[in-house]
Amino acid sequence: MKHDKPVAGTSKKAANLPVTVPDFIRFKTAGTRIVMVTAYDYPSALLADRAGIDCILVGDSVGTTVLGYENTVPVTLDEIIHHARAVRRGVQRALLVADLPFGTYQAEPAEALRSAVRLLKEAGVQAVKVEGGAPMVPTVRRLTESGIPTMAHLGLTPQSVHVFGGHKAQGKDAESAKKMIEDAVAMEQAGAFGIVLETIPAELACSITAAVKIPTIGIGAGVECDGQVQVWHDILGIIPGKPFRHTKRYAELGAQIEQALSAYASEVRGQEFPGREHSL
Repeated sequence: MKHDKPVAGTSKKAANLPVTVPDFIRFKTAGTRIVMVTAYDYPSALLADRAGIDCILVGDSVGTTVLGYENTVPVTLDEIIHHARAVRRGVQRALLVADLPFGTYQAEPAEALRSAVRLLKEAGVQAVKVEGGAPMVPTVRRLTESGIPTMAHLGLTPQSVHVFGGHKAQGKDAESAKKMIEDAVAMEQAGAFGIVLETIPAELACSITAAVKIPTIGIGAGVECDGQVQVWHDILGIIPGKPFRHTKRYAELGAQIEQALSAYASEVRGQEFPGREHSL
């Protein structure tokens, strides 16, 4: 698949070139904001790629947005692989990253390596993401030294929801903020090519962004990050309910889909559909 026209802000040639891991550093150096979004299936990946999204994340948020889980903890590696394979079929340009789900990398770096290898070989992703600070440094080092590009994730790490007592902002006091900056530097030194910063004060995100040469990708972390990531269902308004503070809804597709299905049901019951024009 090729793009029909150049993406806004890029040349036609650049719009058709695949985004690579080294591009992330170049984007930061050039001051080019990185655009990242989650996707969990073929049609969403196809649309995101055509729109010029730089990086698509098959996040373990698939658990809460698609599979109906209460949080991300139950998501399995097989489920991530299943969805990542579908996303892979729709992507031509964007860098494809997948989460290592809870329980597939925490025990030891060797376990993380086995899990990450499956994602690259079976799903065709180009990089993986792991949550956590200092304890994950050996894991990130093992993965990157094994040739697996790895993205770090600091701040509100959803897999630690039970430790935090819910989805709560992190890094709000001086001690935890200092530690998060140190963790970010350690992740960079371990070989991470980027860091997701979730639900932390904007001032702290700014400090972390200045402290590392690799790009920071914010979600609820202010405007000074090198890029932004949002969940597909949040920005498109697919799931009913009040949106998160860090989310801007660019559409209300959930309401439109419900209305369309209601109209379809009404026409079938009223024998208005199908009509002669819909029949052989």
